Amino acid sequence: MSVLFKKQLFSNITQQELAEQLESKQKCKNKLPIWFNTAEIYYPNKLNIEQTSSEQTAKYKANLVAGKLLLDTTGGLGVDSYFFAQKMHAIIHCEINKKLSKIASHNAQKLALKNITFHATDGLQFLYNSDENFDWVYSDPSRRNTTKEKVFLLKDSNPNIPKHLDQIFKKTKNLLLKTSPIYDIQQGLRELKYVKEIHVVAVQNEVKELLWILEKGYTATPIIKTINSTKQQSQTFDFKISKEKEQSTRLSEPLKYLYEPNAAILKAGAFKLVGNHFSLYKLHEHSHLYTSEKLIDFPGRRFKIESIIPYNKKVLLNLKLKKANVSTRNFPESVASIRKKHHIKDGGLDYLFFSTNLKEQRLVIHCHKIELQ
Repeated sequence: MSVLFKKQLFSNITQQELAEQLESKQKCKNKLPIWFNTAEIYYPNKLNIEQTSSEQTAKYKANLVAGKLLLDTTGGLGVDSYFFAQKMHAIIHCEINKKLSKIASHNAQKLALKNITFHATDGLQFLYNSDENFDWVYSDPSRRNTTKEKVFLLKDSNPNIPKHLDQIFKKTKNLLLKTSPIYDIQQGLRELKYVKEIHVVAVQNEVKELLWILEKGYTATPIIKTINSTKQQSQTFDFKISKEKEQSTRLSEPLKYLYEPNAAILKAGAFKLVGNHFSLYKLHEHSHLYTSEKLIDFPGRRFKIESIIPYNKKVLLNLKLKKANVSTRNFPESVASIRKKHHIKDGGLDYLFFSTNLKEQRLVIHCHKIELQ
């Protein structure tokens, strides 16, 4: 029975508040295990928890900074500040939502953090009014406007970082900025200046965050760093944006092995570089699938090709596959449409890639996944 329908257990806590605490805590079990396993933690509403960094991505961010003083302008629940505090001498946590600021401060005490100070105020206003110079400023702008609608440009987010960049760099030389995983990298380069590095952070092949390192006065070509953390390994691939534009594409029909780059590389747009770096061929300029005769280590999924067939219903029937993992790359039909049309259920050990080859022909590549040893 739900807590809401039970007799009130505590005189100073409503059953609704208790139910919210239990629900929010459960959401932290995998995302924030330190919070989940610490006694007397107070949890904000589940939306705040959904919007906060996971411990895994917060740890990654913390490894990007160093020095004495960092200002977290959009502190929220304080997860990022917690991990920054492991790397910096002191952290200033600003959160405009007074209730959330109070929760973060309470939890910091329970987590035995002594080098974070909390201010329930606008982070950029605190920056402007401060006499301090900061080694780092961190910001994770809200991607909703005043009417709670989602926005997709940095200039429409809160705070508007592009508008305030010159003011921010009067108080620091280094800005770490977090944006949505769906934010367009080229758009970011148009909206921002002084971009030194862009980190595309994926966990279990799902892009979770884009992190931008801005350094005052930096004008050289930015480096994009991709990382995909899986249970078995961390796959990394770094490149300069200018180098991708200089590459030419090597094409081939499918050979013995098929390769699919991880989500971080695909998001970063290293389509030519990743193939050339690993001496692979692409199936088509726009397919983003790669092939080789010899099996290699690769930052993504690897497959042994079993057969290559033209795309038509009769040939697919001859495969006699009632269940398979279906993917499309540069193909006019969706996965859902293909499953429905050809009566293919999801799952199993067989993989079907529906794609287009260098002769503009539709094809189906039947594979088996090569697992990491």
